[in-house]
This record gives sequence, structure tokens and C-alpha cells, in this order.
Amino acid sequence: MNLNIWLVLTPNVLMLDFAGPAEALRMARDMGAPFTLHPCGPQPDIATSLGVALGGLAPLPATLPPSSLVLVVGNSNEAADYATPEARQVVNWLRTAPVADTQLASICSGALLLAQAGCLQGRRCTTHHSLIDALKAADPIAQVETDRIFVDDGRVLTSAGTTTGIDLALHLVEQHAGPELAARVARRLVMYQRRGPNDPQTSPWLAYRNHMHPAVHRAQDALARDPARLWTLPDLAEEACVSARHLSRLFGQHAGIGVLAYQQQLRIARAKDLLALNPPLSVEQVAERCGFASACDFRRVWQRFAEGSPGQGRR
Repeated sequence: MNLNIWLVLTPNVLMLDFAGPAEALRMARDMGAPFTLHPCGPQPDIATSLGVALGGLAPLPATLPPSSLVLVVGNSNEAADYATPEARQVVNWLRTAPVADTQLASICSGALLLAQAGCLQGRRCTTHHSLIDALKAADPIAQVETDRIFVDDGRVLTSAGTTTGIDLALHLVEQHAGPELAARVARRLVMYQRRGPNDPQTSPWLAYRNHMHPAVHRAQDALARDPARLWTLPDLAEEACVSARHLSRLFGQHAGIGVLAYQQQLRIARAKDLLALNPPLSVEQVAERCGFASACDFRRVWQRFAEGSPGQGRR
């Protein structure tokens, strides 16, 4: 299903808050993600933090179609910018436009507009570290977290802003288009180590990518595309365009992990998804779909890379 993403901008928008996440989402769209991007705002032309103007913004839609994501972008001077009639128009729109399946998100100080609209009541959320007190004052009921890159509270996601807006955008790509595509976008952005909502914890799909060696990335891309395949080292070496011995050395040197351990972490990540999304599947079926030789082998590897047991992962 196509996801309509409404990037909501107000006058004096912080350009990095807009351009970083917007480019990540645009790249994902160009790589096949089912996204339609709608930069919009209370007026068609606005000033930005850099002094240049942005034009051609769509108006705030009177109604939001099914499967919409509203992403409220932050500003450079919140005290003044959010006291304007344009900001008040956005707050009023946020109170009425979202429907039951609308996902809400914010970059940096955009969380203040969500709070003023009552969208954060009782929810876990965050914002830029300099605005934590302002967010708590805007909604005393919100559960403001002070030490997070971004917070995913289900229907509502908030980020600390500036560069972390890109981390949130990659998280949204992973949610709606899958981890393999998110990894490809991160690589194009030269963000080989993406930060997550519980940083320093990272997704296995994007971990071990904070290097610049193209041969190792080619091997990692091949493993991520099909982690269940019975890859041999020569098979991967052919994908990477190097010898098997050289790939083994390069993988450890640049990724900081062995080829087998890397593949096993991807398989466990895939297994976690299957257990959560397909409860009727037995442990044996999950093991087979993820490339493990047996349920016993699956449980052994699970104990190495995950907590509890596969059964607890299902619950």
C-alpha cells in the first residue's frame, strides 16, 4: 500500500531538519519504497534558517487519505517561530486532520507543535536536548525521554532533531519498506552505522556497516538480500569480486565480525520478525525459512545472539 508522507513546514524551518530526512525518504522512494512525498505548510512560500526561501509547498490537506504519515519538521527559533499565526494554523490542523490510521512523527522542535496539539499526551517522546524542558511544559502528561536519538511509541515517533532526523527517516523506511531497503538507503547516504531508538543498540541489518570498503559492502549486501541461502565463502567472494581468502580477511578487518557470525545475526533478525508477525509458524518452520539446518541449530544460534528463547520471542 502506498504511504502518503506529508512533510509539514512552518516559516524559518531548520533546513537540515527538512532536507536530511526528506532526501532519505526520497532515495527510498526512488529505490522502490511505496512512498509519495508532499512537502506542505500553512503558506506556499516560506523563509528558512539559511535565509533562502522554499517555494511551491502544497497547502495543508483538509482531510488525510488512508495510510498517511505526517512528519512535522523543526524550526530554528522556536520561541518566536511557534508564536506566529502560521504555527498556530499547523497546531489547529494537527488537532483535526489526523485519522485513526495516521502515523505522526516530528523532527527536533516539531515535537512542540505535536505537544501543543495534544498528540503526545501519555506518550513516550523526545526532542532536541535544549528543548526538553519546553516539551515537558508544553505537555506535562507526555513521557519525555531525555537521552534518546528518537522514540518510537507506535503511532507517534519523535526525534532529537538535526542529524537524528535522518536516523528516524531510516527507521521509517525500515518499518514501511523493509530492512534491506533501509540498509541500501543508509549506504547511499554513507551512514554505515545507523543509530537506533535505544542507541547504541543497532539493527543487525545495519550494524557492522560503518566502513568504506566496497568489496565488504558487496558481500554484506548479498547476505542481507538472502540470509537464508547456504552461502559459501567462494560464493560471497564472487559477489565481492575478490578471492575467498581475501574476503575473509577484509570482512574481519573492516566489518569487525566474521562472515558466519554476521550471517547468523541476520538470520536471527529475520526469525524474530517471523515469530512476531506469523504466530502460527512453528519453531521448526521458522528455522527452515531462515536457513538453519534444524530447530536445534536455530535454538543454539538464538542463545548466542538473542535473549530468552524463540518461544519467548513469539510472545
